[in-house]
Amino acid sequence: MGDKTQMSKLATRLAFLLLVIGGGITVGILTGPGEWYANLNKPAFNPPNWIFGPVWTVLYVLIALAGWRTFENNRPSLEMKIWWVQLGLNFVWSPVFFVLHQPWVALGVIVLLLTTIIIFIRRNWVADRVSAVAFIPYFLWVGFASILNLSVAVLN
Repeated sequence: MGDKTQMSKLATRLAFLLLVIGGGITVGILTGPGEWYANLNKPAFNPPNWIFGPVWTVLYVLIALAGWRTFENNRPSLEMKIWWVQLGLNFVWSPVFFVLHQPWVALGVIVLLLTTIIIFIRRNWVADRVSAVAFIPYFLWVGFASILNLSVAVLN
């Protein structure tokens, strides 16, 4: 029984890693910034393009960790539903911004994402502090990205 449970947990964790990292990479490849973004006016605090890949890789591992912990602790919970919503919003932002060229609509998406991240952290703070803390760097980055998104929208 113990080996089966361990294998099941390992399979769940690998599935979350593949889903989140694989989904993030796929969205990134399909919607990466192109000529449109290169020609936009950007604020002075806009980071160099090379930083996004490493930052998102670390964040996606933390998002997956929080996801599998929430899934293993209470699969049908509201926290799990919130986790799925944030992942959907995360994956939707890039196509709205980079493909549809809609920075104002993308701002709405990212504000919803930021709100969902905050709700996830608050709801997990007592029950699963590890998952809550894993989302703090994500919250900080998406907060920064929200300011960046707003700045690009205003400047263009």
